[in-house]
Amino acid sequence: MAATLKRGDLVRALRDKLESSLEATASDTRFPPYLFETRGEILETSNDYALVKFGEVPTPNIWLRLDQLEKF
Repeated sequence: MAATLKRGDLVRALRDKLESSLEATASDTRFPPYLFETRGEILETSNDYALVKFGEVPTPNIWLRLDQLEKF
């Protein structure tokens, strides 16, 4: 599924994939609800990662692994 994600797609984060990730162990694991509940837009992709902009709230863009995302 992740291979089908591309620039411009609307996505949200998958809680189980993000909370159990290596990235989660390196930072605060209290992820904000908007990652899982609102639409984010993929701005660009690089290898296995996507830069996602969540426009519902004023937040910085975030790099997430493609397998941590699903189409909204």
